[in-house]
Amino acid sequence: MPNPPLFAKYPLKFLLLWIFATFGGFVVSLFWVEIGEQSEIGAISAAVGGLAIALPQSLILRDTIFTLKWILFTPIAWVILTILGVGAVGWIVPNSELLPLRLLYSVTSGIVGGFGIGTAQWLAIRQPKSWAWQWILVNSLTWALAIPIGSTVGFLLHRLTQLFVGEILGLAITWLIVAILTGINAYQLFKGH
Repeated sequence: MPNPPLFAKYPLKFLLLWIFATFGGFVVSLFWVEIGEQSEIGAISAAVGGLAIALPQSLILRDTIFTLKWILFTPIAWVILTILGVGAVGWIVPNSELLPLRLLYSVTSGIVGGFGIGTAQWLAIRQPKSWAWQWILVNSLTWALAIPIGSTVGFLLHRLTQLFVGEILGLAITWLIVAILTGINAYQLFKGH
C-alpha cells in the first residue's frame, strides 16, 4: 500500500504551502500580467497568469494529480474564460462605478470563472475519485465569495485614495481568500487519497 502524500500528515504545512503557492503565483504573475478592466486583459496574459498559479500548485499536489494536465488545463481555462468574455478572473477589475452592479458582476464572474477553473483542474485529478466533482463546486463557491469581497475593498480603497493601487490591493485580497479557502478544501479533498 503506497504511503499517503506528505501533506496528509501535516495539514498546517500543506495549507501554508498552498497559500504561498497560490498567492505567490498571483504576485509573480504581476511581473507579466497588467491588472486592468475586462477588455484590457488578453488571452496571452490570461495564459501567463494561469501558468503562474498552476506551476506551484502542481508541485504541492503532484502525488494526487496528473501534473502536466494541471499545468496545461489551468491556463487553458483562464484563456477560454477570457475569450468567452468572462475575463481573466483574478486579474480584472469590474468597470462599474456602481457598487451594487459591481457586486452582481463579481458574483456572476466568480461562479462562472470558478466553475471553469474547477472543471479544468478536475480533469487533472487522478480518477477514479468519487469526490473529485467537489473540486468544481469548491472553486465556484470560493471565487463567488472572494471576488465580491476583494472587489468591494478595491472599490472603496480606489474611491478613498483616488489611486488605482486600491483596486490591485482588492485583487490581492481576492487571491488571499481564494488561496485560503481552496487550500482548506484541497486538504480535505486530497488527504489520504
